[in-house]
Amino acid sequence: MFSELSLHERLLKALDELSFTEATPVQSAVLPKAMDKKDLMVCSETGSGKTAAFLLPALNHFQDNPAPQSSTRMLILVPTRELARQVFDECEKLTRYTFIKTGLITGGDDFRHQVNTLRKNPEVLIATPGRLLEQMDNSNTDFSDLEYLILDEADRMLDFGFSPDMIRIASECRPERQTMLFSATLKQKGMVELIKLVLNEPESLMLSTARDKHENIHHQMMLADDHAHKEKLTRWLLENETFEKAIVFTNKRLHADQLCAKLRYHDLRVGVLHGEMDHSERKRMMGMLAAGQINILVATDVAARGLDIKGIELVINFEMARNGDDYVHRVGRTGRAGEKGVAISLVDHAEWNLTSSIERYLKTRFEKRSIKELRGSWKGPKKLKASGKAAGTKKKKSSDSKKTTVGKQRLRDKKKTGKRRAPAKDGSDASAKKSPAKSQTSSKAVDAGFEPMKRKKS
Repeated sequence: MFSELSLHERLLKALDELSFTEATPVQSAVLPKAMDKKDLMVCSETGSGKTAAFLLPALNHFQDNPAPQSSTRMLILVPTRELARQVFDECEKLTRYTFIKTGLITGGDDFRHQVNTLRKNPEVLIATPGRLLEQMDNSNTDFSDLEYLILDEADRMLDFGFSPDMIRIASECRPERQTMLFSATLKQKGMVELIKLVLNEPESLMLSTARDKHENIHHQMMLADDHAHKEKLTRWLLENETFEKAIVFTNKRLHADQLCAKLRYHDLRVGVLHGEMDHSERKRMMGMLAAGQINILVATDVAARGLDIKGIELVINFEMARNGDDYVHRVGRTGRAGEKGVAISLVDHAEWNLTSSIERYLKTRFEKRSIKELRGSWKGPKKLKASGKAAGTKKKKSSDSKKTTVGKQRLRDKKKTGKRRAPAKDGSDASAKKSPAKSQTSSKAVDAGFEPMKRKKS
C-alpha cells in the first residue's frame, strides 16, 4: 500500500524498519486524499494509526519540495503533553533518514529552551494550545509559511475549553494551507463552529466512532460494595490476571495517589499519573512504564487520550468513566493494532445506572464476573415483578369487590346489637320499618298465644 502511493524512498526505508508493511483502514482512506491537498475531517477510533496518516503526506511533500529558508511548515495541535510527546517520537522515527527537523512546545517544559527551539524554525511543530499561545503572545512564532495545520483529538481539546485557542491559532496561520481535523466524534457541541471557522470545504471521512465496539477488547464488569471492596478486587486482579502491563483508571487524582500507595505496599510495581504532577515527573513515570521498570500505572483520564504504550493488555476502571466517550478512550489503551485486551469495570450501587447508560451508548453488554472469595453483599439492583403495577391494580380490585359483597360492620352497630330501638315520633315501630323479618316474627308469637311483655309504668 505505501509503495503504491509513491512515497519518498527515505520514508519507505523508515517504514520498513518500523515494520509498517500494511496500511490501517484510516491510513488507506486518508493518505490518498491528503496527498491531493484536500481539507479533511476524520472520525476515527483511538489506536487506529491516524498519526502516520497525517504525518506521511506532509513529510513526503517536504522531502520532494525542500524550503530551507521558510518558517514552520506544519503545525500539529494536541490536547495533552503525553500525546504531544508520542506524536513527536513517531515523527522522529519517520524522519530518521531525512533532514526534516521537529520541534515540541508543551506546558511544563522550560520556556527559554522552547524559544531556542522556535528560533531554529523546525519544519514540523507539535504543540499544546496553551503554551503555544504564550509563545505567540511573545512574538516567538511565525506561521506565515505554514502549509499544514493538524487538529488531533479535536473533541478532547473542546472538552478542555481550547476552542477559542484553536480558532485564534488558526487565524494566525497562512490562509492557503491544508487543514485536517481528527476526532472520535463530529457531533460534539462546538464542533460545527470549529469546522466552519478553521476548515475550507472539508471532506468527511467517517471511519469509526466512539460508539463502535472494539472487537479486540473483552468488556467485563464486577460488582463491588464500596471503595474498600474495590481495592481488594483490584489487588486480586493485578496479582492473578495474566498481563504484560496494566492501567487502572480513577476519576480523582487523590484516589489515584491513595490506590498507588496501597498497591505498592503489597509489593506491586506501580506508578501513578495525573494532571497535578510536574511535567518532568510525568515524563519519568512514562519512561519507567515503557522500559518495564513498572508494569502497572494508576492514572486519571489525563492518560486516557493518546497514550500508545505497547504491551498494555489489561485496563481496570476502578471508578467508572463519566460517559461513554471517556470509557472508550480509557479501554482504547488496550487492544491496539490487532492485539487482544481485557477491560474490567468495578461497579458499585452508585455507578449502576451510569454503567447501564454506557452499555446502551456502546450497544453492547458487559460480561458479569465475580471472584468467589471476594463476593460482596450487593448483588445488583432488585428486579421488579413482571406484573408490575398491573398486579397491584388487580389486587386492589379484588379487595374492593370483597368489600361490596361482605360489607364492613360499624362499631356502633356492634354496640347496639340486641338493644331495643326507641319508637318513632309518629308512634310507629321504627324497627318494623327497617326490619320486616323481625315484625313477622313478633306477629307469629301473638298468634301462638304468647302475649308480649308490657313495660310497667313508673
